[in-house]
Amino acid sequence: MSALQYPVLGSLDIHLHGEGNHERIWEKLGAHPCSYQGVEGVSFAVWAPNARRIAVIGDFNGWNPDAHLMERQEGGVWQCFVGGATVGQTYKFHLVSQVDDYWVEKSDPYAFSAEYRPGTGSRICDLNFQWHDTDWMDARKSIDPLREPISIYEVHLGSWARVPEDDQRFLNYRELAPKLAKYVKETGFTHVELLPITEHPFDGSWGYQATGYFAPTSRFGSPEDFQFFVDHLHQEGVGVILDWVPAHFPKDFPGLAFFDGTHLYEHADPRQGEHRDWSTLIFNFGRNEVSNFLLASALFWMETYHIDGLRVDAVASMLYLDYSRKDGDWVANQYGGRENIAAIEFLRKLNARIHALFPGTFTLAEESTAWPGVSRPIYVGGLGFTFKWDMGWMHDTLSFMSKDSVHRKWHHDHLTFRMLYVWSENFVLPLSHDEVVHLKGSLIGKMPGDWWQKMANLRLLYGNQWGNPGKKLLFMGGEFGQWREWSESRSLDWHLLDFPTHEGLRRWVADLNKIYREMPAMHDQDCAGKGYEWVDCSDSEQSVTSFLRRSADPKEPPVLFVFNYTPVPRHGYRVGVPWSGFWQERLNSDAEIYGGSGMGNMGGREAVGDAWQGQPAHLMLELPPLSCMAFVPSMVPDPVDTEI
Repeated sequence: MSALQYPVLGSLDIHLHGEGNHERIWEKLGAHPCSYQGVEGVSFAVWAPNARRIAVIGDFNGWNPDAHLMERQEGGVWQCFVGGATVGQTYKFHLVSQVDDYWVEKSDPYAFSAEYRPGTGSRICDLNFQWHDTDWMDARKSIDPLREPISIYEVHLGSWARVPEDDQRFLNYRELAPKLAKYVKETGFTHVELLPITEHPFDGSWGYQATGYFAPTSRFGSPEDFQFFVDHLHQEGVGVILDWVPAHFPKDFPGLAFFDGTHLYEHADPRQGEHRDWSTLIFNFGRNEVSNFLLASALFWMETYHIDGLRVDAVASMLYLDYSRKDGDWVANQYGGRENIAAIEFLRKLNARIHALFPGTFTLAEESTAWPGVSRPIYVGGLGFTFKWDMGWMHDTLSFMSKDSVHRKWHHDHLTFRMLYVWSENFVLPLSHDEVVHLKGSLIGKMPGDWWQKMANLRLLYGNQWGNPGKKLLFMGGEFGQWREWSESRSLDWHLLDFPTHEGLRRWVADLNKIYREMPAMHDQDCAGKGYEWVDCSDSEQSVTSFLRRSADPKEPPVLFVFNYTPVPRHGYRVGVPWSGFWQERLNSDAEIYGGSGMGNMGGREAVGDAWQGQPAHLMLELPPLSCMAFVPSMVPDPVDTEI
């Protein structure tokens, strides 16, 4: 038990909560082990302003709604102390509303732990953990994420791997930690991004319909187990990002819906309060206590679990009042517009507080429209996110790559259009779980051609992703070419790594990650216009493109990328470069170790001083079929000598 003394809520706490500014409200509301008048027990507190009567029920009182009645405080907060209640016991709130004597049993919105599904009770928890990631946390404070190599492995913990002899049993957080850390390090990713692990009732929602905004799902263990998971990954040099869902929540009655007999967390008007597509409810961002709940949830994960970043789901649905709605089925804002002003203010506050309180961490927006300034500072009118997912790149590139190579020359603009908007935001290039579900098939299944060409095309797709400016994200299974569409109900097909071509694909991703991390030209200007230069974007007839990636430090070598999007080898293909000398072939997706044919440039080529494609020198290259190649100069001349 902690030394906390009851009562835990004071007038200042209630005041800050009421104005939406209690950033650590999780320390006050919910269940907290403490002592009162020399008796050890638990303090319970819940916000339910429209309740007439509330009792806490649980293992400690035989679930008797008359045993421990709560007292109403200011601001609609109810509180009580239960002597003898202990960590690990299950509880709920028994609420009787002021409206029509409606009553319901609710789980605790601020609970730190929950019952294993299908149970819906909350569990008393004491979040004490001895961390060992001091070096990671200290180093993180001085990091500028925009200039760092960030390569994200998106993971659904319930299906990344399961117990081999029993595919129905989940691995525990403690079992997952060493396995996932080892694999992620071997494959070169810098971070893992977990599909939502906030507690949720239905496996098939993948965590996107959360009921416990302060509780890691009990499917994989306890809160302490999850702290161990993060701690271990940090010690192994791997960051942890959480997928976080403030846009909506499910209608399940043990959760937030109709909490105290009124629409407390959601809007009462279904034109504002319900997502018809998802059959979920929308948070009332304009209510201070609700926005405080969400803000505190985000800060809680960063503080209590040392999380390095939050990916915010479905941002577009938060920004637009008419999102996926027909005319007449939405309510305009006070100015007659379609913008959700309260949600916009919430997102700005969220980003401002995360960046202020946790230097070196970052936020990522899954925002699918052309809303301006998603990843721009608040002081210039932006939303303040660190990064935005580049859904345009994803759609255009997958559309291009899914076409048979003979048709690609007619769709060359799908490769080049991105450069018209690429510097408008700080982008992450995502190939996420959304692209391999709902009958969309796997990534390799989208690729055209025979079996060999499919593998070559997938290596080419990843070369495009890693070569282009922007941070990287790849969903699990894509790195080794899983053939089956992803399902949350089974493990990945790890046996495929026994085949050289699939292991070769994984090694290709690992080597892409290696050059991305090691070469500043590949990452330190991911979000700056000077970090990218087309060499040739116009050879649509042969479906060949080439560009240079440059570092902010002129002493660092650039990287030349050349892509051949057809299965036709190109012999003696001329490509312009900024200076003469030897250019080493650092990457070649057609190398035999990756499953390719082995065609290449014998380790590199000598550039001669004849100008070509606006560059003062050129290389004569052999371009393998369906290939991505990267070249690095053996020396970098003095910057003055290269001025043109």
